[in-house]
Amino acid sequence: MKKYLKGKLNIVIIFAISLLLIVLLVLLLSETPARTLFFFFIGPFRSLFSFGNMLNAVTPLIFGGLAVTIAMKAGSLNLGGEGQIYFSAFITTIMALALSPLGFFGVVIAVTLGALCAAFLAAFCGYCKAKWNTNELITTFLLSCAVIPVVNHLITGPFMDPDTSLLSTKKIAEGMKLPLLLKPSSLSAGFLIALAFVPVVHYFLTRSKMGYEFRMTGINELFARYGGIHTKRNTIISMGLSGFLYGLAGSIAVMGTYHAAIKGFSSGLGWGGLTAALIAGFSPVSVIPCALFLAWIDCGARIAMQNTGFTHEIALIVQAVIFLLSTSLLIKDFKIKKRMG
Repeated sequence: MKKYLKGKLNIVIIFAISLLLIVLLVLLLSETPARTLFFFFIGPFRSLFSFGNMLNAVTPLIFGGLAVTIAMKAGSLNLGGEGQIYFSAFITTIMALALSPLGFFGVVIAVTLGALCAAFLAAFCGYCKAKWNTNELITTFLLSCAVIPVVNHLITGPFMDPDTSLLSTKKIAEGMKLPLLLKPSSLSAGFLIALAFVPVVHYFLTRSKMGYEFRMTGINELFARYGGIHTKRNTIISMGLSGFLYGLAGSIAVMGTYHAAIKGFSSGLGWGGLTAALIAGFSPVSVIPCALFLAWIDCGARIAMQNTGFTHEIALIVQAVIFLLSTSLLIKDFKIKKRMG
C-alpha cells in the first residue's frame, strides 16, 4: 500500500510541476497571458471536435505506455517504438488494401499482421539480449532508426499514391475504416480498443503465471532463474508483446485516423508512450490518466497556438521537463533497489 501511494503521489507531483511550469512560461513569454492560458487549459473542452481529437491522441499513448510497461516489468526497456509503430502502420495499410474484399475479416487480418511484424522487430532484440546479452536499449533504438528510412522509401517510392498531394500510400477502402465516435472529430473506435487493453494487460501482469514470471524476472533475474523461471524465454516473449502493443498503435492509427501510411506520421509517438509509462510508474491502470494528461498538454498547446501568439515549442519544453522528472524518479528507484539488493 505504501508503494502504491508513493507511486500515485509521484504522478500528482509531476502533474503539478508541469502545470506550474506552463503557467510560468505563458506569463513570461506570452503577450496575452490570460487569453493564452484560457485556450491552453479550456480549449480542448470547448467543442466536440477539439475534445474528440484530444481523446484520439490518447489512443497511441495508451498502447505505447502499455508496450513499455510490459517490457519493463520483465526487466527490459523497448526504445524502438517509433519504428515499430511506423512499420506496423505500413504493413497494415498494404494488407488492408489487398484484403478490402474481405471487409471486417480483412480489418482483423491486416491489424494482426501489422502488429505481429512490429512484435517480430522487438522480439528479435529480445532474442539478441537473451542469446548474446546485448543491450536492448541500443538494439531496439538502432533497429528503429534503420526501419524508418526503409518505410519512408517504400511509402514515397513503389507504394506512393500519385493522386494525392501527401507523401502517402493509397487510402484504405471505406469499409475497412474504424467507425468514428464523435463526429466531426477524428476520434474512432480505436480509443475503446486501447481502453480495453488496459485491464487485459493489468490482469496478465498481476494474475497470470507468465505475468508473475515477468515480474520476478524484472525484480531479480538471478533469483528468478534459480527459482526455475526461464528468464531468457521470458525476455524474448515480453519484448515481443511490447512490440505487438506498439504495433497496434500503428495499426489503429491507420484504420481509425489516417486511413493510409503517411510519411513521418509516427514521429514522437514512441517517446510519448515511453513518457506515459514513466509517469505512470509502469502501472497499466495509471497509463490512462497519464496519457490523457500528455494529450491535453499537446492539444491545448496547438489550440493556444492557433488563437494567440503562443508557440508550440513551449509545450515541447514542458514535455521534456515531464520526461526528465519521470526519468529522475525511475533512476532514484533503481538506485534504491540496487542498494537494497
